[in-house]
Amino acid sequence: MKTIAISSIFVFFAIVAGLVALTPAAFADHSEVTIVPAAGSGAPGCEETAEGCYIPSTATVDVNGKVIFSNTDTAAHTFTAGTAADGPSGEFDTSLVIAGSSYEWTATTVGEFPYYCMVHPWMEGLIVVQEAGAEEQDDMEGEHDDMEGEHDDMENASATGMLSDGTEVSVSTSVPTAGERLHIAIQFDDAEHVNHDIKVTQNGEEVLNDLAAHHHDGKGEHETAPLKSSDPVEITITFQGYGIDDPKTGPIGEVVVFANVVPEFGTIAMMILAVAIISIVAVTAKSKVIPRF
Repeated sequence: MKTIAISSIFVFFAIVAGLVALTPAAFADHSEVTIVPAAGSGAPGCEETAEGCYIPSTATVDVNGKVIFSNTDTAAHTFTAGTAADGPSGEFDTSLVIAGSSYEWTATTVGEFPYYCMVHPWMEGLIVVQEAGAEEQDDMEGEHDDMEGEHDDMENASATGMLSDGTEVSVSTSVPTAGERLHIAIQFDDAEHVNHDIKVTQNGEEVLNDLAAHHHDGKGEHETAPLKSSDPVEITITFQGYGIDDPKTGPIGEVVVFANVVPEFGTIAMMILAVAIISIVAVTAKSKVIPRF
């Protein structure tokens, strides 16, 4: 009883701290973002890959936040607002940034700002400047109507993480229910030919272990074995690269773990999301994630 009481107090303060720190629309910090050119982007071809020529190809930053253009490539590049077709728009222009150098730009206006490299015009990217603390996540309900149709009497949970190359990884699940299979929808935003492993455990027991899953359009669905209880599950996704043939590209081996995601009616109360090598996490207002001790 004493342990339960102490844990309950800890959970209460954690929830209060979470609600204070995370206003309803502030699940992710975008006060600073770093953009780098894809390796070898000085030659055409990067524009045909899932990663694009700038990584991330679409970067999000809060208004008055900092955008760092870091040239990690061997060739010199520019980061110039505008498009190759229409020319510079004037919002920002780094001029030529040599290999190993960087340039900083403060985003003072909300909006979308396409940019390109004046030396290598096939290189294009997009910066999205949003109000500070604005919620950024896809409407997973609309994208998975078929799943919701099977579970009309349930609330689905969804959560979003991000790989180090900027690709958002979104997961939506049905409610864990004893005796029923858990349905999981996964999406890698703006990505094609995605390869990954996915493992799901409940109370330490493995209920799904799909290896070498491949999704042509970056979207896929998985189903666990019948669950033994209605307790929370843990979903582990290991990214295995973009492409059909080897060698595959991207941050191979990165792991995203969605822990203790439990759907519940109402708004978010607290979230614990264990994530390896990623920095941005968001949970929908139709989710509740219960901390585990």
